[in-house]
Amino acid sequence: MAKERAVRADYRHLAPIQTRWADNDIYGHVNNVVYYSYFDTIVNGYLVEAGALDMHEGEVIGLVVETGCAYFAPAAFPDALEGALRVAHIGTSSVRYELAIFRRGVAEAVAEGRFTHVYVNRATRRPTPLPPALRAALEAVRADAGHPSNR
Repeated sequence: MAKERAVRADYRHLAPIQTRWADNDIYGHVNNVVYYSYFDTIVNGYLVEAGALDMHEGEVIGLVVETGCAYFAPAAFPDALEGALRVAHIGTSSVRYELAIFRRGVAEAVAEGRFTHVYVNRATRRPTPLPPALRAALEAVRADAGHPSNR
């Protein structure tokens, strides 16, 4: 049985993505590895905007420990895309993100991905509890945040 594609309403945060000429591969569509770059950009852009990530001086950094992506339809330069983000799980030192890529104006995702960050102390590289500002930013885009069944 085929996986049902996500729709925009399934996600808590949207961000524009403009494809680049270099994103296309020899087959004329965005190469599969480029989607992982989009995912990193969506998550880290959101965290920076939320004031929860200081990439250069912060004591805590996120290391990716698991990833995956399902592809449903091709995208290609010069498509204007939208990246979508929600948080599926928040642990003591880890978070699992779920992401999707949509063509602007199209309801169903062209791809859906996931990745898990383990947050560690920058100097020791040992897991560390999520700082309050980071936890608050993650809670704001949690998959079940604000849904009627969770109020």
